[in-house]
Amino acid sequence: MAVFQFPLVPSQQQMQITLNNTLYSLRVYWNSNPATNAWVLDISDSSGNPIVAGVPLVTGTDLMAQFSYLNLGGEFIVQTSSDTDAVPTFVNLGSDGNLFFVTP
Repeated sequence: MAVFQFPLVPSQQQMQITLNNTLYSLRVYWNSNPATNAWVLDISDSSGNPIVAGVPLVTGTDLMAQFSYLNLGGEFIVQTSSDTDAVPTFVNLGSDGNLFFVTP
């Protein structure tokens, strides 16, 4: 098993990253809708074509489980160091709240 921690900061960001020999563009941003107030993930291909959008960074599950047909080759897992069940807050993403890619 290999674990990769995404280098995140508590602000909107976009990065290109290679996962299992495929280049993806990831965008992480804060959705300030009062009903959600959560960090959200968009994944696009290397040309910017959307693959998945608006996936909330929640703990306790593989974020991509519902998209298993995409065969991304691993799981996207969110954990907060101080409380593994707490979702990342507006200010702790990248320090206490983290996103990992875990391959079998």
